[in-house]
Amino acid sequence: MEIVSPTICAIGTAVPALRLNQEEAFQLCEYKSALIRNIFLNSDIDYRHFYLDRNLGNLGLRGTSNDFNRRYLEGAMKTGCQAIQVCLQSVDMTPDDIDFLIVCTSTGYVCPDLGSRLIGHMGFRHDIQRGSMLGLGCGGALPTLQRACDFVRAYPGRRALMLAVEICSACYFVDSSMETVVGNAICADGAAAFLLGTASQKRGLGPSIVDFQSCIDPAQIGKVGFEHRDGKLRIVLATEVRDVASALIERALDPLLERNRLSRSDIRFWVAHPGGRKVIDKIQQHFDLTDSQLKFSSTVLRSYGNMSSPTVMFVLNEVIRNGSPRQGDWGAMIALGPGMAAEVALLQW
Repeated sequence: MEIVSPTICAIGTAVPALRLNQEEAFQLCEYKSALIRNIFLNSDIDYRHFYLDRNLGNLGLRGTSNDFNRRYLEGAMKTGCQAIQVCLQSVDMTPDDIDFLIVCTSTGYVCPDLGSRLIGHMGFRHDIQRGSMLGLGCGGALPTLQRACDFVRAYPGRRALMLAVEICSACYFVDSSMETVVGNAICADGAAAFLLGTASQKRGLGPSIVDFQSCIDPAQIGKVGFEHRDGKLRIVLATEVRDVASALIERALDPLLERNRLSRSDIRFWVAHPGGRKVIDKIQQHFDLTDSQLKFSSTVLRSYGNMSSPTVMFVLNEVIRNGSPRQGDWGAMIALGPGMAAEVALLQW
């Protein structure tokens, strides 16, 4: 029996039209502290995109929970649709060509889910299979990719489409805690879509997905995520995250490499989710990586900020567009999220 190798056949990314530099974002958040301003300006972020009406005069922080929920749904639908359209149009396909749709999101909750709403809105087939991945935060793209790969393996010749979409600005909350300030200083809105098929369906430079590994540490479950406060979502982002991230990633990465008879030196592309400047620095130090090896992560952070789940997909898109991958190259796609969990996917071109 032929071994089916799920392959990324196309990628689409999208961000809302409103782009702010960090000074503008600081002003719209209506902070006054010079210390907080320095956090915004020293984040290694130049620009972020937000789904909001600039005429509001602030980032919607004075809105009600209903306002935030409405903005999440509108922003997720619009930005998600754009990412899907870019993805499919790049390979001359339409939603009618898709057999499975799975959507990853953490910054809002709606029922019917986003995927069900997208089916009618975008013209997917009525017999399409679907799934939702909720509450996995910044790490959510990789478990979602794994489920899409499961479908392609189970149904050779059929196509899966995964979408990760987040409207982080719909979770902005203002208080004096450092974790809230940091979250407001780095988080942004965006969406990314992957088209998954078999290697024989591949048209571009997307890699095949070889293997996955997770490492979940329940002892750290309270360190990152969202909590409900005053009817709104408030980010939880403990400072300890940057200190435990590298070791947790190592516990996922090393077994994955060993199982596939590889070493770290075999990895050409480190497709790491840029959770923030200090997280990238810790990963670089722990794994003895060069600036060049993490340049695609740094580029995405500088241009877009941390968009939660789709961000690592933006990094892979940068690798494909500007990294000149060659046949046989290996890549490690890495994300960290609530759980607390490290997620790693092994890629090969």
